[in-house]
Amino acid sequence: MRSDHVNASPSGRTNDCRTVDFTDDYPRFTHEMKATHTILVPDMLPWHFDLITHVIRANGYKVEVLHNEGRAVIDEGLKHVHNDACYPALCVIGQFLDALKSGKYDPKHTAVLITQSGGGCRASNYIPLIRKALKAEFPEVPVLSLNFAGLEKGNGLELNLRFLMDLGLSVFYGDLIMSLFDQTMPYELHAGDCAAVRERCIKDLCAAYDRGKFGKFSKHVKSVLAAFAAVPVKKEKKIKVGIVGEIYVKYSPLGNSHLEDFLLSEGCEPVVPALMDFIMYCVVNNLNDAKYYGRRSISTPVFRFVYFWLRRRQKKLIKWMGEYGFEPLHDFEHLRGMADKVINQGVKMGEGWLIPAEMAALCETGTENVVCAQPFGCLPNHIAGKGASRAVKALFPRANIVPVDYDPSATKVNQENRIKLMLATARENLGSHISFPSAMRQTL
Repeated sequence: MRSDHVNASPSGRTNDCRTVDFTDDYPRFTHEMKATHTILVPDMLPWHFDLITHVIRANGYKVEVLHNEGRAVIDEGLKHVHNDACYPALCVIGQFLDALKSGKYDPKHTAVLITQSGGGCRASNYIPLIRKALKAEFPEVPVLSLNFAGLEKGNGLELNLRFLMDLGLSVFYGDLIMSLFDQTMPYELHAGDCAAVRERCIKDLCAAYDRGKFGKFSKHVKSVLAAFAAVPVKKEKKIKVGIVGEIYVKYSPLGNSHLEDFLLSEGCEPVVPALMDFIMYCVVNNLNDAKYYGRRSISTPVFRFVYFWLRRRQKKLIKWMGEYGFEPLHDFEHLRGMADKVINQGVKMGEGWLIPAEMAALCETGTENVVCAQPFGCLPNHIAGKGASRAVKALFPRANIVPVDYDPSATKVNQENRIKLMLATARENLGSHISFPSAMRQTL
């Protein structure tokens, strides 16, 4: 039904909701809102959102990634989310509310977007928390869901096959640029070279999308590889540090206190596993449901086809990265094999078996120093991440793994001090295990 009355927020502000479709006491995003509403997206994927948002805009949506951060954002989240709740929920809700209160956006013509994985934790249960917070201060703002698990039907982006394929390609390209930047930037001879290459590659990919050439996978991947391979680098010892953990704090600068920047400032080479690993993990878990738990459905063959489509492109990406002299991204089937040495693939709550699989794969390929980033109190991450680290160390005795909690009461200084202790051990080991640039194309 449609609301035909005027709502008053707790702050006393009057909100005209007559043009908003209210169902079950919350507003829904309608087709007509594509032309009138700006959709706000939390800053979760700094390496990928330039491409993803370009694809979304090209499909008729007005979307903006939020970059507001600081204590004000956390305090806004704490006003509406109990501090025992997941820290990423607090960050996301705080970013939304802080942005809406900034005066930059008209609440009557603004919506917010969040992803849902369909699992039993973070990404599946934020929407009720977001709606509760918005109802208290901005009740006219709809919440959209981007998911592939059948959640929030009729209240998300209007997706078709081409749209989905382009989103998938955006993730592959974003993973490639992230990996090449991290492998090259710590060794660049001229400061700023890598940042310039990254911007140029993003610009070229967006232009290719506008020309209808986004799907030329081989051409675009090799163009990005050639651009980063041309960056002059120094032959220098560097400590390689992997980053694993809960999906939000693993990538979000707000969630992990700018972890990648800190590692770079400490003279390290960050190694961040691909976002596509998590997507394929979610797809494979649906196939494992059929294998382990007998939960076969009409969608099972669809997930099998999606996995085949993603895997085929991943194998090509890995092959081409090796040909250009870069350390390839992890092969997902190899990740599954590494997981089987530590934990059963039936353990799929949250990031589940993916965390120990990535830790083991990093150690196997020479990245023996690992930060396991986890929200305080995140049970799946503490069990499958921190809890499985001992089993990983049994396989790789040189593994130097440090779990780091991120929550509103944890100070950046304490987090960085824990990592510095891990780096002290890493530096002691560096002399006996020399690490040169992952990208050994042009050493000076």
